[in-house]
Amino acid sequence: MISQDSDTHPNNSAHKESPTPTPLFQQHKAANAKIVDFGGWALPVNYGSQIEEHHAVRNACGMFDVSHMTVSDITGAHTLSFLEMVLANDINKISSQPGKALYSCLLNNDGGVIDDLIVYYINDQHCRIVSNASTKQKVIAWVTQQSESFQAKLSEQPELALLAVQGPNALKICSQVLDSEFAAVTQSLKRFQGAFWNDEFVGRTGYTGEDGFEISIPARAADAFLHAIIDGERAKPAGLGARDSLRLEAGLCLYGHDLNTETTPVEANLNWVIAKNRNNDYAGKNVITQQRADKSTFKTGGKRKLKAFMVESRTLVREGAEIYSGLEKVGHITSGGFSPTLQRPICIG
Repeated sequence: MISQDSDTHPNNSAHKESPTPTPLFQQHKAANAKIVDFGGWALPVNYGSQIEEHHAVRNACGMFDVSHMTVSDITGAHTLSFLEMVLANDINKISSQPGKALYSCLLNNDGGVIDDLIVYYINDQHCRIVSNASTKQKVIAWVTQQSESFQAKLSEQPELALLAVQGPNALKICSQVLDSEFAAVTQSLKRFQGAFWNDEFVGRTGYTGEDGFEISIPARAADAFLHAIIDGERAKPAGLGARDSLRLEAGLCLYGHDLNTETTPVEANLNWVIAKNRNNDYAGKNVITQQRADKSTFKTGGKRKLKAFMVESRTLVREGAEIYSGLEKVGHITSGGFSPTLQRPICIG
């Protein structure tokens, strides 16, 4: 049973300064997008119908402006040793495959999640990471502090725009409308693999549960790329609303809600991102090891566990709602909303 008494809605607009526009801000306005302040960025929440945008991604193709995400390069002689120390997952699993991507959590010394991110292995002295906008300052601060004893340097790439082409038709559309050689790059990529092409970097990754690409391009080229994908109704522009309902259906965590520094990967049901049989030390290892060894509450360890729920009633369940088993309070909701695919409320808690 879920109590609505403590229902609270996420507030991403508590910023005194004007939100930062992305390189595509004017294009969003021209398309009559509803613009909101999302973590200090001016981003479209929808272009009229979140439901239509959601279904477009599930059934065909949608285009998201995700330029608020932070793209950074880590370089130096000890890049891999450094990432091995700060990540829950093991960078060495992909170090023999240039372009291979790895989803992981960046951990503090207590095993808490500073951020969840994707890291691409380029070579032994160069990896690219894509992290969340809301964690930018603390990620940079933590990585900079921890890298002092390594020959590794983090360089943010603020000149880049980041666009996500998502849906079952994403590969077909990219192959048809992009430069033939760049299109060939997208066709050659397998899931969770990326590659550079001139000034672009394309990764076959996403946050929707569908196939697709996340493409980093110079900001000056973002407008032309956008129109190449959406003109002629090839792909539907989609906003933050559809992005959230899509990731919620796919059971993907949202940082700051389902994940934070008070939550470990074990508690977040992300045991699969913690590399097995790692003999080396890494941030939070002692806490993680103890939690995984404690099977008294859950078979996978830990005293609490993130779970996904379908709601029997038609009432939307929001973040902060309490979860009861009989009369006993056993947890709380971290994310909730309506599933256009299932036609019912769903949530994570």
